[in-house]
Amino acid sequence: MYDRMYEIWKRELQNIELEELPTNFYSEVADFIAKFKEETRMLDKKAAKARLLKHELRNVKRMLRDLMYARYKKILKKASEGEKFSSGILASEEEQLLAGVLPLAEAFQSFARNLLQGRLIQMNIGQDRKTALLRFLNEVPAIVGADMKPYGPFVPEDVASLPSENAKILIKQGLAQRIETTL
Repeated sequence: MYDRMYEIWKRELQNIELEELPTNFYSEVADFIAKFKEETRMLDKKAAKARLLKHELRNVKRMLRDLMYARYKKILKKASEGEKFSSGILASEEEQLLAGVLPLAEAFQSFARNLLQGRLIQMNIGQDRKTALLRFLNEVPAIVGADMKPYGPFVPEDVASLPSENAKILIKQGLAQRIETTL
């Protein structure tokens, strides 16, 4: 899996266009990291193998962050320009995330068109919503939301939309901050 991930990472960073990603890529990576952690935990921390595995895990996480950030920027750019995504380009998790981004991109395009025609339309995005956009301040393990859907795990600086009930709890515990979205 390490070599496969390296190749995907390298292709994504070298190319301007969004590269094809296997549908189940993120679930495979999550399993790979979980097995890595388990194997490392069972070894003596001072053993050479444990140090090598820890170093390799650090590389995997760095590649994954780079890959996800590069894809995030490309996906947002394409969505904001109203471009369609070819079949097989996005992983299933990215398709689900994109479903939440497209309405925002469309609303922004509509706002821009109206503004360019001299009309200012007030938009109340974020009002009466059952979800909240959060920026995580600390690591938070995976949770099951009030809508019974899985969310996370999250690391500091992650941004995610969660059910309002869960968001309130995370904010109260000082684990996340609400991001206000207004146009």
